[in-house]
Amino acid sequence: MSLTPVIGLEIHVQLSTRSKIFSGASTAFGAPANSQACAVDLGMPGVLPVVNAEVYQKAIRFGIAIGAHIAPRSSFDRKNYFYPDLPKGYQITQLAEPIVEHGTVEIETDDGTKVIRVLRAHLEEDAGKSLHEDFQGHTGVDLNRAGTPLIEVVSEPDLASADEAVAYARAVHRLVQWLDVSDGNMAEGSFRCDANVSLHEPGTPLGTRTETKNVNSFRFLERAINYEIRRQRKLIEAGEVVVQETRLYDPDKDETRPMRSKETSKDYRYFPEPDLLPVEVTESAVDAIRKAMPELPGDRCDRFAVELGLSADDAATLTASRALADYFESVAERAGDARLAANWVRVELLGALNREGLDISASPVSAEQLAGVLLRISDNTISGKIAKTVFEALWQGADSADAVIEAQGLKQMSGGDTIAPIVDEVIAANPRQVEQYQGGKTKLLGFFVGQVMKLTQGKANPQEVNALVKARLD
Repeated sequence: MSLTPVIGLEIHVQLSTRSKIFSGASTAFGAPANSQACAVDLGMPGVLPVVNAEVYQKAIRFGIAIGAHIAPRSSFDRKNYFYPDLPKGYQITQLAEPIVEHGTVEIETDDGTKVIRVLRAHLEEDAGKSLHEDFQGHTGVDLNRAGTPLIEVVSEPDLASADEAVAYARAVHRLVQWLDVSDGNMAEGSFRCDANVSLHEPGTPLGTRTETKNVNSFRFLERAINYEIRRQRKLIEAGEVVVQETRLYDPDKDETRPMRSKETSKDYRYFPEPDLLPVEVTESAVDAIRKAMPELPGDRCDRFAVELGLSADDAATLTASRALADYFESVAERAGDARLAANWVRVELLGALNREGLDISASPVSAEQLAGVLLRISDNTISGKIAKTVFEALWQGADSADAVIEAQGLKQMSGGDTIAPIVDEVIAANPRQVEQYQGGKTKLLGFFVGQVMKLTQGKANPQEVNALVKARLD
């Protein structure tokens, strides 16, 4: 039996607004439990929701970026269900008339580029949070998150593996951060994935799907999907039935487990939200948002490759985030050498940031400081090797490349009059290697260059050393 995975993701993206979607309560993370849930969030009698205009701007920005249809009219609906973290007994969401529909997101697979269809991206309010630890068998409820604005990005079931699902989730994650739609902080719950997984035999109807809820890391998403594929495959091959249900992923046991039976749309008894009027968005408003948007990551990646001459791999790496792309472009402009800048940002800077667990926004070395290092490489003041010493000093708090070079005496030695005596000394000290070189072992050239660099503590211009050694030996 040839069973093929069919996967769709529902991604809940918390919008980066200071206040909630229907109230003025704060969305700040980390406040004491239940200190940021106001009467509107709780659905108390006598209060009415008011739409936060900023949530529409952010949703439209995302819709434009994925080439989606922006609805000129959208409306809200009530989704009714009863759960401890939903104090109103219903959630305000968009069902019949979502703000964003029918977009696409491109991902890279082993077989090349694949286009994933986005069915819709609709606005809704978040629920609270149930807490199961430290309550001695009871459940605590924190309602601070209730009413926090979300867009739910719903893909078509176009994903065929866990790897593709993670690639798609990462692409959406990069995009919402790039556009300042969301901070995308998965540890704080700003970006959560629900994975719908089923298996089917080609030529037959789609199989029964399960939904694994609220996965908050890419690694867990991959593991949860792969586990669910294995579990369902085992059931089907044994002649058993896959039950449509909602499941949770347990990272400690690396398994999914049943949470509740999967509801259908009818179970939620949707109806139009009576306290909110439909929202109309004009073409001029959409155009204004489009004009104010930054260059999209794919466009910037292409520009880095075409205009700056970067490799496809370098361009992709340096556009992993908007902050990184901005940093690199600032270095390249100041240093006047895009390829040199790309190499140093990608290798030295990102390597140091990864070792320290830092984001580009927290880099101890500014774009201006790094450009200063590259300028001194370009004008042969220092060698590439010495530049690493300068970079380390900047990382530790030094002011500028020039100050480090001057204070530590790192200026590169150049000129035949300075280097030639040291070259002659090395040649005289190694007659056996000279004989071998002149006998045909030309790879020994590197030995002589290395000896000169050692004697000069790496300060000699390596190109000049190489030329002088070769001239003396040939």
